[in-house]
Amino acid sequence: QVQLVESGGGLVQAGGSLRLSCAASGIIFSPNTMGWYRQAPGKQREMVATFTSGGSTNYADSVKGRFTISRDNAKNTVYLEMNSLKPEDTAVYYCNAKRPGYFRYDYWGQGTQVTVSS
Repeated sequence: QVQLVESGGGLVQAGGSLRLSCAASGIIFSPNTMGWYRQAPGKQREMVATFTSGGSTNYADSVKGRFTISRDNAKNTVYLEMNSLKPEDTAVYYCNAKRPGYFRYDYWGQGTQVTVSS
């Protein structure tokens, strides 16, 4: 059974930092992309930062220079280091792993709440 388990969310003041973790288990075929999305109240879910299978990274313009995605392959864990947090970063953050093609899948974690107070 595939599981993506997020942790590290919480309440932080503007300008503060948080580090999210996503531990993956049960995935047989390596994902094509893996990373973080977020959904704020009343808004659509949006990409925050992802890794591609080639190792490149993508960031939303709104988080470039503030957030850093990294991974520990030995632990099957992806991290999101979030610095200089702003109230507009408040959202539920979700870990995602997806793979296109014949053995395609699109897995989501349960989400972790990040709240940034002004």
